[in-house]
Amino acid sequence: MVKIGTFDLDEKPAIVSVIDDDPAENAKAANWLGADVLELRLDLLNFSDLEEAKKTIERIKVNTNLPCIATNRLQSDGGKWEGSEEERIALLTDILPFVEAIDIELSADADQRSKLIDAAKAAGVTVIVSAHDFNATPSVEEMKKILNNAYEAGADIAKLAVMAQSKQDVLNVLQATADIDKPVCTIAMGELGKHSRIVAPCYGSRLTYGAIAKAVAPGQIKIHELKSALEILF
Repeated sequence: MVKIGTFDLDEKPAIVSVIDDDPAENAKAANWLGADVLELRLDLLNFSDLEEAKKTIERIKVNTNLPCIATNRLQSDGGKWEGSEEERIALLTDILPFVEAIDIELSADADQRSKLIDAAKAAGVTVIVSAHDFNATPSVEEMKKILNNAYEAGADIAKLAVMAQSKQDVLNVLQATADIDKPVCTIAMGELGKHSRIVAPCYGSRLTYGAIAKAVAPGQIKIHELKSALEILF
C-alpha cells in the first residue's frame, strides 16, 4: 500500500498540481479544478525562511485540505535551485513535519539523499525518488534499471520523466511502466507523449501531473481535462 497523506494510490492515480508561485491562490485554483495532491516547488517559491514556508503550507491546507509533496529541484533535473547541495537538502529536511511526501532526485549526492530519505521515513513521509531526461527516451531495459535504482535508493514511488521523440518512445515508456510491479510515476514528455499523462496510469503509473493554467513541463495537460479523462478510465 502506498499513500500520500490520506490519498490511497492503490485505489486510483492521483492528479498532482505543481505550485511554483502565488502558492495560496494557486493551491485554491488547483483544488477547485480537481487536483488530488499539490507539489510545492521550493526552488521556485523562494521562501525567506522556514517559518514563512510553514505558514504558507498551513494556509494552503486550511484552504484545500490537500496533501503536499515538497520538491527542491536540482538544476540538472530542470530546477532553479542555486544554493549548495547541503542547503538544498537541509531545507527539504526541515520541511518534513509540514508535508506528506518529498521528491528527491536519483542524481542527487548519494550521502545527502540517504540522510533525507532516512529522515523522511522516520517522520512517516512518503518518498519519491525521481529521474529526468529532457532530451530523449532510453531503452525499456534502461528505464527499468533507472526505476529499480530509485527503489534501491529508498523510494516508495520511483518517478521517471523522459522526452518522447517518437511514438515508439511512448510505447516503450508504457512497457517499462507495466513491467515494474512496484509503485511508479512515469511520464513521456513533449507533444508526442502528451497522451501518456492519461494513458500511463492504466499501465501502473500512480501519479500524473496537471497544469492549472500554463504547463510547467512539456506536454502537460490542464487539471480539469485530466480529471475528466481519468474519471472515464478509473
